[in-house]
Amino acid sequence: MQTLEEMIRKFCAYELEFIDSDGFTHDWCTLIPALELEYKKLVHSSTGQAPAMLEKGWNPRLPIDTLRKDLLDIHPTASSFKIILDKVKHNTTQISLRKPYQPADKELFPLRNPTPLTLPPVEQSEDKTIKKVIKERRLRGKNQSKYLVRYKTTVHEDEWLGE
Repeated sequence: MQTLEEMIRKFCAYELEFIDSDGFTHDWCTLIPALELEYKKLVHSSTGQAPAMLEKGWNPRLPIDTLRKDLLDIHPTASSFKIILDKVKHNTTQISLRKPYQPADKELFPLRNPTPLTLPPVEQSEDKTIKKVIKERRLRGKNQSKYLVRYKTTVHEDEWLGE
């Protein structure tokens, strides 16, 4: 219990803020779950085992515990690859190199602004000659059928017709 008291006393110092390796500040109440985890992983002198091992039968592991320490020995370019990724991550340009947008010169680039596309006129005939019957559907409870028909002209869409 003495170890736990010391840990809490150090964590709960008045208006104390911790700065981690990434530069983020934390107040003590956000760090209590990490304190609890570390306390449960500590081997106690009275039992010779960690409280988590006695309670659950296994020690909790953080994701950082699963990282292999020998990765740099396995692949020597791993350390330089991280440096390259950090450089590419913040791809910015200098403000002095930026220029305002100017539209293309029509004399130098005549094909950049082509004339708008015009569609050919569609014949507007009212000829509703049936080209083919696509489907037949019988109506429930009635002795009737409906047919899905396609017309010869492209103006009319497929349509359901009764008998």
